[in-house]
Amino acid sequence: MKLLLFLLVVFIALTAIVSGSLMINDPDGSTLDLSVNLLSSTPFKNFLVPGIILTGLVGGMNLLAVFYNLQRNKNRYNWAMAGGFLLCGWILLQMFLINVTHWLHFIYMGTGILVILIAYQINGKWAV
Repeated sequence: MKLLLFLLVVFIALTAIVSGSLMINDPDGSTLDLSVNLLSSTPFKNFLVPGIILTGLVGGMNLLAVFYNLQRNKNRYNWAMAGGFLLCGWILLQMFLINVTHWLHFIYMGTGILVILIAYQINGKWAV
């Protein structure tokens, strides 16, 4: 379970940082094959700010969880849970703002929920 949690947090950190960086470097979304029209119902004109948020918050929090896990810090599972909650919040807010659902939303929402549940169980709060 600990290895699975670690791999999931690494996966989230890497994909969030890479995707967010691509949105920052190419705010019109063409590199990721995203249309700026997706943002018509949001306060954003391009993908720059969402890319910064994705990289900094979601990617950064999960990268901290990876770092603390490698150090075997006593709070490493709390950091993993925080990263999972940020990912789920990011996905929910994204689906709400753009009024579109994509299969990747379900993959990442499931991954975030799985991280939260595994970290919660390993942390000793819930025993199966």
